[in-house]
Amino acid sequence: MTLSADLSGKRMLITGASSGLGSHFARVAARAGASIVVAARRQDRLEALVEELLGLGAPKAAALALDVGDGAAIHACLAGAVTRLGGLDILVNNAGIARAGLAVDQTAEDFDAVMSVNLRGVWLMAISAARHWRETGTPGNIVNIASILGERVSMGTACYAVSKAGVVQMTRALALEFARLNVRVNALEPGYFETEINQGYFDTDAGKAMIRQVPMRRIGHYEDLDGPFLLLASDASRFMTGAAIPVDGGHMLA
Repeated sequence: MTLSADLSGKRMLITGASSGLGSHFARVAARAGASIVVAARRQDRLEALVEELLGLGAPKAAALALDVGDGAAIHACLAGAVTRLGGLDILVNNAGIARAGLAVDQTAEDFDAVMSVNLRGVWLMAISAARHWRETGTPGNIVNIASILGERVSMGTACYAVSKAGVVQMTRALALEFARLNVRVNALEPGYFETEINQGYFDTDAGKAMIRQVPMRRIGHYEDLDGPFLLLASDASRFMTGAAIPVDGGHMLA
């Protein structure tokens, strides 16, 4: 039997989908035939995205407000996605924030804010989805969007790096536990891509120096993530769990 990256018939929930990688992944999934619920805090952006997803081929698309720092909101979002899609097959944990700056200058509030979204939110979404799949006796698939900073460090990104390292280790730990539920958990580790979080940075001297450290001598284009994302989201990776795939132009090697 030949496995493909087709998502026809799959039902997907994507967090942090109002911009950047989240909205891009939603478009990729729509083109591949998935029905999608996009969730984020900025509801106005989501409504416009829903119309676009339907135009790209998604059989169903809906928007839900979500603050992943709010545990009650996470439970409500998961339940809402199941209702709108008639079930759930794939959870994409994409929501994330950053607080740039040297650790010695940051506050406990900075640290807590990053961990609440990047780590605690991912945990709560994953647990909520896994409980749904356990209760319904259906298989599931979780794709966590981590970062190469979960495997390495750079100046001024300590909080973010710690949170993403937690996501990578969480992916492995939950993959081990959830396998008995027929739920897979994998992570995508993007290298340097321009997003709202770092917009303008790569035009600075420091940003240009960072690019020179990448063996392929460029930052990523969003389309560079399409293949790895579809691999993890689809049945093409049905025997993969606990994997963390870097997509970074070789930056992890430098």
